[in-house]
Amino acid sequence: MEAKFFRILRLVGTGYKARAEADGRLLCLKLGYSHEVELPVPPAVRVFCFKPDIICCAGIDKGRTHQFAATVRSIKPPDAYVDKGMRYKEEVLKFKY
Repeated sequence: MEAKFFRILRLVGTGYKARAEADGRLLCLKLGYSHEVELPVPPAVRVFCFKPDIICCAGIDKGRTHQFAATVRSIKPPDAYVDKGMRYKEEVLKFKY
């Protein structure tokens, strides 16, 4: 599969980790919950974890790739009060101090 569209997510927080299993078909996330969150990846999307805190969603369909990245991000969205959560690589947050 030749991927044309990418979406890179960054995990920010103590102990937050991600890993891809089953050749990019399953995404396992440790996000501070009492359990590990497992997400099945849609057929048109592949997931790569370059580091434990960097997730790359790649695919040939822009809509499905970005929708899956938004689904992953919605599990632990960035917090405006504390510098924790999952955000896009190029996203800039305005903190409320």
